[in-house]
Amino acid sequence: MPNIRELRTKRTKLGADARAIMTQAETEGRAMTPEEEVQFDKLMDERDGLDRTIARAEKLEDDERGQEDLERGGKPGGEEAMGALRAYLLGGRSVLTERQARALNAGHDPEGGFLVAPQQFVKDLLKGVDDMVALRGLATVHQLTQAESLGVPTLDTDLSDAEWTSELGTGSQDDGMRFGKRELRPHPLAKRVKISRKLMRSSATNPETLVRERMEYKFGVTAEKAYMVGDGNLKPLGLFTAHADGIPTGRDIDVSTSGTGFVNVAAGNAADDLITAKYTLKGAYHRRAQWLFHRLMVASVRKLKDGDGNYIWAAGLTDTEPDKILGLPFITSEFAPSTFGDGDYVGMLGDFKYYWIAETLQFEVQRLNELYAETNQIGFIGRQEADGMPVLAEAFVRLQSNDVVP
Repeated sequence: MPNIRELRTKRTKLGADARAIMTQAETEGRAMTPEEEVQFDKLMDERDGLDRTIARAEKLEDDERGQEDLERGGKPGGEEAMGALRAYLLGGRSVLTERQARALNAGHDPEGGFLVAPQQFVKDLLKGVDDMVALRGLATVHQLTQAESLGVPTLDTDLSDAEWTSELGTGSQDDGMRFGKRELRPHPLAKRVKISRKLMRSSATNPETLVRERMEYKFGVTAEKAYMVGDGNLKPLGLFTAHADGIPTGRDIDVSTSGTGFVNVAAGNAADDLITAKYTLKGAYHRRAQWLFHRLMVASVRKLKDGDGNYIWAAGLTDTEPDKILGLPFITSEFAPSTFGDGDYVGMLGDFKYYWIAETLQFEVQRLNELYAETNQIGFIGRQEADGMPVLAEAFVRLQSNDVVP
């Protein structure tokens, strides 16, 4: 397993080397030369690759630590339930004893029906999704155990300002406050994975780990896409979907682009536009605010300068400090917008605690016994229910491309 400390040290050095190229150009009062840009991009690509390696190494370390706990006698999720799940994944419903079937809260179909996965399996799966989907780890997640939906209170009409008055005065009566309510209703989400029968039989990894890791990826990318661009119709309402119940167009800020990325031209300055976006967001949200971009946009933003000629991107000074844009950290998503045409959304700034996710803890697993027999594979279908939406528009500022022609 890679030495995580050494990887982090190397990551810090790469960031410092990239920053040094920028600093040299700034000191000489010029933009980076084409050769310097190539070297800069190479360093940052290598550092981005290290970020992914570190994340995988940390996940592997966590998995190994959990396995060691189990070998020492730990019983995550209940030994009986996890043992029953392992038997089901390997041999199907027919190999379960009556007691094992009860441990998994069996469905009605005696052969092909659904079994409810143990809570520890669900927690591990959701933790894996968190590791891959940055937004979910920042959002507010509500796990519903009984209710079918989650009401989101909204302040539709606020009170007027307080009044200066005398010692015994109470101010005039104000009947203007009105509360509304939106609703998060978990919608069904299903994904299918296929695993080789030989791998299931001979792998040193437990079968539940094989199935869980494949489902982490399948569910993670599906949910992430919906959190970004979902239309709210039987799925989450995305951050980049303009909607009166989420983030309306009134929270959009124009950013100068050229169709291929950010540019600085006489008719517009993208760095200054980002500064405008930062201070459009109220200061109260800055403590937790982060930028959200596609990785292609980050590559462009890293080269932007403000009106004083200073780069707005800054590398983290230590191996645990994040890179920042205008003093605020950023996250990336493969499902954030990656096209830069006129009118396209290109990124956002927000406090993502105000993106709410509601999901049920029940997670059903169905084993497909014969469907993939010709390819010597076993199919598994996972089912869950989830929903999500932004609940406070003023906690977000969305960036919209304004295509500027030099």
